[in-house]
Amino acid sequence: MLSANEIISIVKKQLALEFNCRVEDFDKDENILTLPELNEGRRKFNDKPPVFKMLTMGRNAIISADLLLHEWLSEFNKDRIGHWLFEYQNLREIEKELEPFKTQLNHTSHMFLPIGQCKYIETSMQVKWYEQEEIHQFYEGGKFPNALCPDFNPERPDMIAVTAVENDEIIGMAGCSADSPVMWQIGIDIDKKHRGKGLGTKLVLLLKNEILARGMIPYYGTSLSNIHSWKIALNCGFSPVWIEIGSKD
Repeated sequence: MLSANEIISIVKKQLALEFNCRVEDFDKDENILTLPELNEGRRKFNDKPPVFKMLTMGRNAIISADLLLHEWLSEFNKDRIGHWLFEYQNLREIEKELEPFKTQLNHTSHMFLPIGQCKYIETSMQVKWYEQEEIHQFYEGGKFPNALCPDFNPERPDMIAVTAVENDEIIGMAGCSADSPVMWQIGIDIDKKHRGKGLGTKLVLLLKNEILARGMIPYYGTSLSNIHSWKIALNCGFSPVWIEIGSKD
């Protein structure tokens, strides 16, 4: 089993690929500005270099942006503490500079890694596992939009899903997509009538442990305001490690 330090080290290497920076840049105090590149091994969320994206691990900010933004960004962030760049007033100024590119900021993603203490919640439920092609049956109808990709994506295929079953009906699902060669992202959906029973925590915990057993790193993302999702992550032994934001057309 990988240690917390080993997990963070691997993830830093992954994020360095995506932000076109060096691993040691994440531990600096000054903000780092890079040019975007579609480096091999990245998480393939887009097929073209982003106009702007930014990440913090709690100290500085790593910013990968179009060359035409570099002069303004260098002046804008030179006297600002990196993690404060994610505050609304700073994001608003950044978004104004993106207007000529006909792009805008996407939501901030708060990302978790399995390096915390698990607060296991015992709950009785029947579960069923699905692997790769077996998952394809669930794409039609979009019943599990948070647990699965909208449809089969060869760049980030859904690898495993575990479901909670009651009276032969699936009432919850946790799934994971292979976003990179080393990192599999977990998503969770619970039927509205069955929320608040600990099913989400149990499914995410089962899936997290299975991913680790296969030698991969599970990670979990949510928004700032999704308190329920935060609680699931924390209860399952995930801890917040980085925040990222990107731009979209």
